[in-house]
This record gives sequence, structure tokens and C-alpha cells, in this order.
Amino acid sequence: MKHTVGIAGIGLYIPEKTRSAAEIAAATNGVWAEEAVREKLGINQIYIAGPNEGTQEMGALAAKACLDDAGIEATDIDLILCFGEEWKEYPLTTSALYIQDRIGAVNAWGIDVQNRCCTTISAIQMAKDMMLGNPELNVVLLAGGYRNGDFVDYSDRNMSMMYNLSAGGGALLLVKDLGKNTLLGSAVISDGSLSRTAGVEIGGIVNPITRDNVEEAAKSLRLLEPQKMKDRLNEVSMQNWFTCIDRALEKSGLTRDDIDYLNVLHMKRSGHVALLAELGLTEDQSTYLEDYGHMGQIDMILSLKLGLEAGKIKDGSIICSIAAGIGYVWAADVMRWGKDDE
Repeated sequence: MKHTVGIAGIGLYIPEKTRSAAEIAAATNGVWAEEAVREKLGINQIYIAGPNEGTQEMGALAAKACLDDAGIEATDIDLILCFGEEWKEYPLTTSALYIQDRIGAVNAWGIDVQNRCCTTISAIQMAKDMMLGNPELNVVLLAGGYRNGDFVDYSDRNMSMMYNLSAGGGALLLVKDLGKNTLLGSAVISDGSLSRTAGVEIGGIVNPITRDNVEEAAKSLRLLEPQKMKDRLNEVSMQNWFTCIDRALEKSGLTRDDIDYLNVLHMKRSGHVALLAELGLTEDQSTYLEDYGHMGQIDMILSLKLGLEAGKIKDGSIICSIAAGIGYVWAADVMRWGKDDE
């Protein structure tokens, strides 16, 4: 028997507090106007996490919502893969194990995985491969939170590509031989030459926090080599995305013509439109996250849920999810929504 893996549940947690396009524009000290933030960067608002909304806790709350959506008990979970960010409540704690305890998944084991904004797709591929290769893994929870926007300095002109960083938590529940919402092919490409072109500059071993730089450290997510990063991304980024898309589709026995919904993270408006045009898709075949900003790897779960709620995803729809993460990583996966053919 050839086993399959499907999505049994979707969970989200989104904070209440927001930051508007006008507030973002004001924080740039006049470099960006509100209209440009809305139209060029494609941001109407982003979400801001509060002091009790750390990445581990938001991941746990999303996981609870996911279990409710699936109608499955936490005790049925065999494994938890946490795709939450490293910016969390306590450094060197394992987020998957915090989530395990918060939801009561006493029969599971857990591990953290990280691929920046690609991590949901990477974790889906990892989970699927693990489930198909291990008869003991039948129910796997993917969950995590994101609030890297805490580190953004809006007065840094190089950081406009990250003004959209938002906050939230997301979760997916994968079940072996579910018979619906089936995961198909996936592909990931990475380019290690960009591994240190962006990141939090202050707070690691190389540049530790001191009493003299502590205030600067709190807003030190930066492009560490902006020109190198820009030049290399201009050279390879779009092609790597399309390569991932085509590889994932080929593994699924499909082509670009079969895509019904593009599940894509938030980016500037022109990039979103260009992706749709290249793939021959209309704006109704995706969801532009201008009212949410970029929740990192949570975007893939958010867009999936919004697409379902809006009726853009129906039984039989082929969904292609794509993401990219600093470092730099590009990824795509394909799934068929609804019941499997008999």
C-alpha cells in the first residue's frame, strides 16, 4: 500500500494590536510616505505582539486552534516539529517541548527546525518524509510563532524590505492516510553565499550585548551586506523560485497549468503581481496579505486559511505554496485539496 499524508487541521493565532501604514511611514522619519507604504510595499497594517505573546506561546495557541479544527486529541500526536523563530521567550529552550506541554501532547516527542520564512514548507517536507519512512509516525503537528518585527529599525533605509514584518502563530496537523488535503511534491533550494547577508547584528557571540549597545541591539535586524544581497538576489531569486515550483509540480505529476491557487508569503505589490503573471494566474487565485503584513513562515498557513474562507480553494483545487527565507532559501510544495480520488 502506498501511504499518503494529508492536512487534517489548520490553526492561527493573531495578536490584537496593529501598526498602520501611517504609523510605519512616520517611523521612517519622512523617508516613506503613507501612500507609498500602502501602494509600493503593499502594507495597510501589520500586527504587533504584546509582552505575553512570545513565539512559543503564540505557537501553542495556534496549535490548540488547529486541534479543535481537526477534531483530534493532543494525546494522538506522535511528533511535534516547531517552525517558530529563534526570537522567543527564553533562549536555548526548545519551543516544540513548550508547545507539547501547553497542549498536553504527552505521547509525542518534539524538535525545533528553522529555515527562516521557508520553515513551514521545509517542515512539511521533513514531516511527510518522516511519516512515510516511519510506521510509528501517524500524526504530526507543525506549529510555531513569529515576531521578528520587534528588531526592525524603521529609520534604517536599507530595511524597507522588512517594514512588513508582522506577528502571529500558526499550526498544521498532518495525518497519514487521511484521504484528503493530500501533500504532493516539494522542492527546496538554498544559497549559502548569502548566509550572513542579513540577520540580527548585535546579541550573538561575535558582537555580544553590552551596557553600551543594549538599546541599539534591540533594533539591530539589518542587511549586513546589502549590496551583495541585492545583487545576488537580483541574479538568482526569481529563477530559483520557478525552479522550485517546476520541480515540485513535476514530482506531483502536474504542470503550471494545473495550479488553482498560489499560496505565497507577503512581498511588495509589484513582486506579487509579477509572480501571478509569470504563472498565468489571476489575482483571484491568490491572497495578497496587505492587511496582515509578513508573519514569516506563518504566511503559508494564513494564506491557506484565507483562501479557504474566501472560496478561492475548493475540493479538487491544486495549491502551490512558495516561500523564501533569508540565508537564503527558496521552497515550493504542492497539495491537492479535498478528498482523494477513489
